[in-house]
Amino acid sequence: MTGNEAINLDQVLTVILNCFPSLNLLEQRLSLDLYRLLAQGEPVSRDVLAHRLAVPVETVKQILDRWPGVFFDSQQRVVGYWGLSIPTAYTGPHQFRINNRTLSTWCAWDTLFLPQLLGGEAQIESRSPGGDKVSLVVSPSRVERIEPAETCMSFLLPDEAGVQKDIVTTFCHFIHFFPSRQAGEGWIAKHPGVFLLSLEDALSLGLKKNEKQYREALRSEAA
Repeated sequence: MTGNEAINLDQVLTVILNCFPSLNLLEQRLSLDLYRLLAQGEPVSRDVLAHRLAVPVETVKQILDRWPGVFFDSQQRVVGYWGLSIPTAYTGPHQFRINNRTLSTWCAWDTLFLPQLLGGEAQIESRSPGGDKVSLVVSPSRVERIEPAETCMSFLLPDEAGVQKDIVTTFCHFIHFFPSRQAGEGWIAKHPGVFLLSLEDALSLGLKKNEKQYREALRSEAA
């Protein structure tokens, strides 16, 4: 897939979902609780998760140990998870501020789908690989503001083996905002397999991913 080909978002979504575990209702709830606790800016212990879910700590441990993309501190508390990290654990080019807490996301795309899962509006400050600044305000369902207006996003189809080994270096490091399509095209030309998405398509892809991964838990919360 190149920057000039038509992008089939459903095909892209299928590839993404195949790289991650299929979540039952308990796992969906655990994942959402973990995101929301991490968004408070502090490490998250397995004990706290087990208490919130009313399950044994060993159950939480077994689930987290088999999931890719979960990072722990020396006390085995979660400090980074599926695109979101507390600042002391990781500071990348994508600053993500929600509920007066400043966090880091692993890639530009994370900033678009996380507001829905966290249930709030986020302010994002990001820099492209060339150092250009991009600012966004993203609500749970839409991009409210964007500067520059021509901003687009690079994307790469994830590889399941790469995701299992190191999602950050094999996937996240290729997903950036660019202030214009021209700027993005110059960068993706040097990175085979990377293509560009409009912000509209990138957000749509993120919300579709959320619906597929968390359908039962999100609908239960909305009931």
